[in-house]
Amino acid sequence: MALSVAVQMDPISRIDIKGDTTFALMLEGQARGHDLFYYEPRQLSMEGGEVFARIRPVTVKDEEGAHFSLGDQKKQLLSEFDVVLMRQDPPFDMAYISATHLLERIHPQTLVVNDPAHVRNAPEKLFVTEFADLMPDTLISRDIAAIRDFRERHRDIILKPLYGNGGAAVFRIGEGDENLSALIELFETTFREPFVVQRYLPQVRQGDKRIILVDGEPAGAINRIPAIGDARSNMHVGGKAVESELTARDLEICARIGPALKERGFILVGIDVIGDVMTEINVTSPTGIRELKRFSDIDAAAMVWDAVEARRAG
Repeated sequence: MALSVAVQMDPISRIDIKGDTTFALMLEGQARGHDLFYYEPRQLSMEGGEVFARIRPVTVKDEEGAHFSLGDQKKQLLSEFDVVLMRQDPPFDMAYISATHLLERIHPQTLVVNDPAHVRNAPEKLFVTEFADLMPDTLISRDIAAIRDFRERHRDIILKPLYGNGGAAVFRIGEGDENLSALIELFETTFREPFVVQRYLPQVRQGDKRIILVDGEPAGAINRIPAIGDARSNMHVGGKAVESELTARDLEICARIGPALKERGFILVGIDVIGDVMTEINVTSPTGIRELKRFSDIDAAAMVWDAVEARRAG
């Protein structure tokens, strides 16, 4: 069953194909005979209630420096496609939210992966709070008194933006650190939203596990080890990906959240687990598929396309 697939993503010329999940999905879709088309979020438009984009046919090749070629650009209604992959990276800002509103107009007649309305309603650091008993102690607030009280109780904390991504602006404030007031002032002038304050988890030195779930079921995991001198494990900021396995606790967490993911139509999800607690549920543009296959031969991209094809066949 050949599908017509539009991929909404960041500039394809800039991706690092060694670790890019969108590229892995495109390679697998192309190998299955699906017709791929490419556009960037800035080329998404709506007029007269119809959603369209300036798209180009695209072919991909797993070769650095020559990983894609594009055909001629044309205007096309996205309702004419079988599938749209919404794969641009956060930040989860008003531009991102606006894109979900536009793509909601064509879903589910055109299958948008992941479901745009539920993506809009499930920011990574808020959705996870529906499972508070699986999380570290967490405060979401911009109230200085509440933040100081949380710090006094937990002593060693992490401060990060509510809608941040990739490890940007994530700070550890250890016991005795005198920078909390200055950081709060900086956050207040930079972010309009509340901040996330979490109890620091020393287990992060052993890694921040990324677990990939497909259609609500765990596919596999990689571990991300922070660089020396850094509390962040994100690969964007120097974290190192290493092989990992799913533990009994990991499977317990996945079993708890799996039904909620399926209910919301989330085909591809990445959760973050440190020690025995979950810190985020990533539904916007989850990563880790290429690393998972490199370390374990688990082909999560194939699993995603199996789920997509099953929905279109249904």
